[in-house]
Amino acid sequence: MVRILPQTKAAAVNPLKSSQPLGAALAFLGVDGAMPLFHGSQGCTSFALVLFVRHFKEAIPLQTTAMDEVATILGGADHLEEAILNLKVRTKPTLIGVCTTALVETRGEDCAGDIASIRLKRTEELAGTEVVLANTPDFDGAIEEGWAKAVTAMIERITRPGEQARQSKKIVILPGCNLTVADIEHLREMVESFGLKPVILPDVSGSLDGTVPDRWVTTTYGGTSVEDIRELGTAEQCIVIGEHMRRPAELLHRLTGVPYVLFRSLTGLRDADRFVSLLSAVSGAAAPAGVRRRRAQLQDALLDGHFHFGGKKIAIAAEPDQLYQLASFFTGMGSEIAAAVTTAAMSKILEEVPAQWVQIGDLGDLEALGAGADLFVTHSHGRQAAQRLGIPLMRVGFPIFDRLGSQHKLTILYQGTRDLIFEVANIFEANRHAPTPEAPDPLRKREMPDELRSPPLARH
Repeated sequence: MVRILPQTKAAAVNPLKSSQPLGAALAFLGVDGAMPLFHGSQGCTSFALVLFVRHFKEAIPLQTTAMDEVATILGGADHLEEAILNLKVRTKPTLIGVCTTALVETRGEDCAGDIASIRLKRTEELAGTEVVLANTPDFDGAIEEGWAKAVTAMIERITRPGEQARQSKKIVILPGCNLTVADIEHLREMVESFGLKPVILPDVSGSLDGTVPDRWVTTTYGGTSVEDIRELGTAEQCIVIGEHMRRPAELLHRLTGVPYVLFRSLTGLRDADRFVSLLSAVSGAAAPAGVRRRRAQLQDALLDGHFHFGGKKIAIAAEPDQLYQLASFFTGMGSEIAAAVTTAAMSKILEEVPAQWVQIGDLGDLEALGAGADLFVTHSHGRQAAQRLGIPLMRVGFPIFDRLGSQHKLTILYQGTRDLIFEVANIFEANRHAPTPEAPDPLRKREMPDELRSPPLARH
């Protein structure tokens, strides 16, 4: 069983995690016509906005209540009301997603009560706009938990409760925060290929996919509609991807009775097969020829690529569900997890990570623990550590700001797993050093330890 090692440092010099409010804002960005609103100081919003823009290379709608010194002392209810009303008048959003920050959470403000009061007083002015609150303090949890809290809050506030007439072809998908824009788009295409109608919450593939709208839009210009969120209870089945999405799935089941199936990962042949089998069972249709062909391509990639993975030592720093996804992929290819670092100890998925231990920490811990690794796997903030140690870096997660197209990187199901195999194998190939008489091939030595070598033939 994997050991979870607690954080021992009082400060992170090279932080790994992104905060809960950022994760909640990202989830709200997956709703059509939405405007995320940070309830706190202006600096918190500015920092999150910079990270979003650098990662997605897009204009990001994100606003703040801009609490000042007086509001910090006397309370921010007036600032919250003013911000909500201004957004309603100026941008006319279908949804305003309020994300609390450490400032109001530390002060202990009753944000839920404040929003309820605003709704009551301003019923006519806020008609046509849902106001959803996600309690997301910066000092607790990380981006995955913030994402899950926002999805839970949207279901709790918007989804119509009670047993409803089921639509046999309708499937609800609750994707994890670790899925890219390309992953979610590929999920939709896969589900639709079985004749099913997917409703994805949140759907960042509709709002952060890099398209240029015909006109200037002040809110998000794609994603899940508020009406679709309201009618989630009419779905036949709910598919959940990532352990951190279990809570919103349980809430949906409790409110509407929609059953759910949880996939901890969709990367790898076995998990992809399980997903396709579920779609086939729900739809009553066999897997399409295109899906079977992509499976055969993955099988070929597994044969071609496993020579490059065998015996390699991998150091990974990522959010809990993404850590599980990547560690399972690498060990399934024959590699060894030399170092596993994550952000929060509260996730149950850490107990399933295929490693001897998981360190709760930062990128400084990754640098110290992964010094002998063959590959670093983390986001762009790990590039300096990889450079200092002379270890190649595979960029995953959020943020990735020193490469283009990270949101279009496919990592799941047959095609995404195949692409990952090729990406990693090419990194190893590019960093392979040819052996010389003075420096024997270190890879060959690692592949065949001295104690396993055959003894020399005796001379007669």
